[in-house]
Amino acid sequence: MRLRRVWMAMLAAAMVCATPALRAQDAQADQNAAKARTVLNAMVQALGGERWLDLKNEMIRGQVAAFYQGKPDLGTTQIWQFHQWPGHDRIEATKHRDVVDFFIGNEGWEVTYRGKAPLPKDIVDEFLRRRAHSIETAVKVWMKDPKTILIYEGQHMANRHMGDQVTLISAGNEAITILADTQTHLPIESSFQWRDPVYHDKNTETEDYTDYHMVDGLPAPFTISRTKNGDMTREFFVTQVEFNRTLPAEFWDVNATARRIKKK
Repeated sequence: MRLRRVWMAMLAAAMVCATPALRAQDAQADQNAAKARTVLNAMVQALGGERWLDLKNEMIRGQVAAFYQGKPDLGTTQIWQFHQWPGHDRIEATKHRDVVDFFIGNEGWEVTYRGKAPLPKDIVDEFLRRRAHSIETAVKVWMKDPKTILIYEGQHMANRHMGDQVTLISAGNEAITILADTQTHLPIESSFQWRDPVYHDKNTETEDYTDYHMVDGLPAPFTISRTKNGDMTREFFVTQVEFNRTLPAEFWDVNATARRIKKK
């Protein structure tokens, strides 16, 4: 019992001695987090503030170039990409728009003239992983969670632009890193890491956003490049962007889309 009292007294003394240093560290961490939040809030305002946060849907049309081992495949594919927060995505491909991929909730479907079929698990997992680590998710979900850690990491260069870099770490220990232009405050890069479930190696996925244009009063990047572990995997050359389109009643109905395409 006496030994326990001595130990408790020594522990209390050590805590008292360490308190100033701990307080200084806590103050620095709070200042750093405040700086990170300032950068992210400025980015949200640059994107359109409440208008951007309240968007009903978004349509992006353009040409997609695919890459293998960093080298481009021949040709491009025309796509129409629709997104409705939080979990509705539809991608129409070919000039006839008769190949349609749906990602609704945690499910993925492909519709062709043959009908409806589930997408392969690896394709669905890849898409959902990007959705879960998007800038939109970082702002609308992670920033609102008091358990999320915000870290300001200084200024870095990307795409010949200087940006303020912020990393968000979720309560589940997932991370998103965002680079926002120091002048315009628009996002110029986002990245995240994930571990391959088979090979257990760590992968880094990055998206770059360039060539911003104003569309209906909101800025939109017209070139979106994607890399994996430093190798280019996809480049999206946008030709048209629309916000808050009035969509048909059955737009997100996979079966209705399958019936329509099959009739063509």
